[in-house]
Formats: sequence, C-alpha cells, structure tokens
Amino acid sequence: MIPAKLRDALALGLALSCGQALAAEVTIACGSVGSDVEICRKMTDEWAARSGHTVRIFVTPNSSTDQLALYRQQFGAGSGEVDVLMVDVVWPGIVKQHLVDLAPHAREARKEHFPSIIANNTVDGKLLALPWFTDAGVLYYRGDLLKKYNARVPATWNELTATARLIQDGERAAGNRDMHGFVFQGKAYEGLTCNALEWVASFGGGTIVEPDGRISINNAQAAKALDLAASWPGNIAPKNVVSFAEEEARGVFQNGNAVFMRNWSYAWVLAQRADSKVKGRIGMTVLPAGDDAGKGGRGAATLGGWNLAVSRYSKNQAAAIDLVLYLTGKDAQKKRALLVGSLPTHPALYKDADILKSAPYYGQLLDVFNAALVRPSTVTGDKYNAVSSAFWNAAQSALGARGNGTDAVRKLEKDITRVRRGAAW
Repeated sequence: MIPAKLRDALALGLALSCGQALAAEVTIACGSVGSDVEICRKMTDEWAARSGHTVRIFVTPNSSTDQLALYRQQFGAGSGEVDVLMVDVVWPGIVKQHLVDLAPHAREARKEHFPSIIANNTVDGKLLALPWFTDAGVLYYRGDLLKKYNARVPATWNELTATARLIQDGERAAGNRDMHGFVFQGKAYEGLTCNALEWVASFGGGTIVEPDGRISINNAQAAKALDLAASWPGNIAPKNVVSFAEEEARGVFQNGNAVFMRNWSYAWVLAQRADSKVKGRIGMTVLPAGDDAGKGGRGAATLGGWNLAVSRYSKNQAAAIDLVLYLTGKDAQKKRALLVGSLPTHPALYKDADILKSAPYYGQLLDVFNAALVRPSTVTGDKYNAVSSAFWNAAQSALGARGNGTDAVRKLEKDITRVRRGAAW
C-alpha cells in the first residue's frame, strides 16, 4: 500500500503535469490602431487568468490592406504562428478556405449578435468569424470653432467645403498656420475605398457594383462626387492627405489643426483624453449628403467593423476558439465599449444603462447604422480585393488631380470589367 502522503504527492504531481500539458500559448493579432493593442492585452490577460492559458500579442500593420497581405503570406506558407486573427468585415469571402468553422462552437452565441453581421461572416454555410465590434464612418467637428464663426454643422459636402475654407482661413489669419479645414483617409488602401464610396453614394452614384452584379460606377453622379473630393487636397485639406490613414488624420485633428475629420468611432474616446488638445471641444455626427437629393443624394456611411477568426493552421484551436467566444461575448464587449468606445455587436448593449451613461451618442450612431453602406464584397466574392484596389486607385488618381472624375469612372468601369472576366461574378 502507498503511504497517504506519497499518494497525495503523486496525485498533485499528476494534476500539475496534466495542467501543464493542457495549457497552451495562444497568439492573437488584434490590431495596431489607437489603443487596440492596449485593450487587447488587458482583456486577453483576463481570459488567461480564467483559463490557465497564456496569450501572446501579434502586432499587425496599421493599414488593413497590409494586414490582409500579411495574413495571405502566412496562409500561403501554412503558418500557424497566429491562432486568432482580427478579420475585417469584407474579408470572410476572401480568406474563407483558411479559417475554422465556428458554427458548431457558437450555436447560442451567434444568436446574440446583429443578424446582418453573422450573415456577412457566414460563407457556404460556415461561420468563419464572430463579430467583435462594428463601426461606420462619421464626421467629427470642432464645435467651438463653429460657434466662433457662427457656422452650423454642414448638411452637404459643398457646405462642408465652404465652412472648412472659412474657418481655416480665419484661424490661419489669427496665427495658426497649421490649421486645415478637413482631414480624411486619402491613402491608396481600403480606407480610401470606404471614404470614396461615401462620397459617391451620397451623390446618388451607386455602390461601385450593385447587389445584382451590375457594374454601376460609370455615371455622372459618381464623377461629380470625385471632382468635388479632388478639390480638397491643397485647398481645405493638407496636400499630403493622399498619404493619410486613420491615425494620420486623427493626429492632425486631435492636435487642434483641423476643423472637420472623417473617421471611425474609435477616435472619439481618444480625442477626449486628458492629453488631447480638442478635449471637450468636439462633436460627432452623420456624414454630409451629396448636393443632388433629387438624384438619390443622401448622407452615406460605409459599414466597418472587425471580427475574430481562428486560423485553420492553428495548433491550439480549442483554446483559440474559447478565446474568441470570450472576447466576442456580451460582457467583454461591454467592457470594451466602456474602455475605448467601440460599438458592440450585441443589440442588447445599446440599451445598457452604463454604456448609455458613458456614451450617450450611441443612440445617434444607430441612425448611422440604419443607413450604412455595405461594400460590394458579397457580390464580388474573392475578387473584392481587386475591385476595391481598382476603386481606391481611381479615387486617389482623382485626388491627385491626375485627370477628372468622368475619366476616372470611365476607366474604372473598364478595369472592374476586366477583374470580373465574364458576364457574372
């Protein structure tokens, strides 16, 4: 018979051995914009303490375009370096063969999210990602400067252009030579697709490729929108706005050197921090409408947001799936909303008293989502990236005054037709 003390020691040793064997290190790519990494580390540490696993943060490039290129490189090599990936709302159809089907593990959890986002993330019957936070383009403005110049929040893009010029010139004359009227994402990447789609759709110019597969971009309203945008760089916007992504635009605005900014909701909390030069001086609203309401012009905001997926090449799939379920759950999304102002994908949280007290503007953003634009990623499938690339290059060509809007949309129609390579997608 084994003595009791020895038996207990052996049992403890076996338990510790099994615990070590079951413990895993999960690597997550959870962004690099704003406070993404900071909040990701905080929340994954909480999961690690609960689960007994450890987490390593994999920092990705700022640009979503560069992130996708990095993921594709890793997928091509069959690399399991990253277990959990942050996936843009337009990517599930592009990288579908490289992601784990989460449907068997999220039968109840999937019911708690906005159905439209779950549908977006479901390809060929497989749930390839769970929603982490959603978003849409919004307009930030300097409320103090609008009041100073007796100007109102612009309702149209032409009104924004005129107001931006008025205040920019006035502030420069008063001594701030670095003041600009408007900053946005003008770099040749997916962010410019989001911005330019808002311009085009707000003028009634369609959504590049319509849900029925028709290539619609070659029209007078789309050309008019691009011509207006082309007047901004070097006028009301910095000349180098064509190199701006989200963080470059936020940096100029948050340092007090822009009247208006187009960005995502994440910038609100950062602009209200103690070190922000515009703390307490800003407002946020829906993006302006085009000036041709009779031709379908309206305010338009591109739907954004990010999801979490598990790589098919992960060697720690069980732990990775558990981490995804934790981070996308209602409690974790509430914490993220309170900490950084991200927009939950759980409809119930928009009625949460704590969130509404912290961010009363959530009610206004629901109106934005009701009119949000979906990029044509579903209809174009795995060709979306090529379509988007052609669109952002055409938009940047217009911004750089290399041709005009009419030439840009005519050439773009031909380029997208070549991408399609047939009568249907």
